[in-house]
Amino acid sequence: MKKGIHPQYHMDGIVCTTCGTRWAIGSTRRNLRVEICSNCHPFYTGEQRIVDTAGQVDRFMRRLSTAQAHQADLEKRREARNQQPQKQSLLKELYGEDV
Repeated sequence: MKKGIHPQYHMDGIVCTTCGTRWAIGSTRRNLRVEICSNCHPFYTGEQRIVDTAGQVDRFMRRLSTAQAHQADLEKRREARNQQPQKQSLLKELYGEDV
């Protein structure tokens, strides 16, 4: 191997920002960080804990409630429209029920 052409190799490791777990792994970058690891991920732990770092769950819940309210409003409008008596068509008025 030639000297002076290879990047610096660090043994700092990786740190999980959620639970603080550290792994001693060598890399050319210092202080690698991950948001979630196998120690705190729900798939590996068996817990159904939601890790929300960017407010995505709140945003989803707002969109869901808005969509449900809109759907309920549409359903009420359909019910009101179906409750109203239907007008007879002009053809039936002119020619009778035979049309």
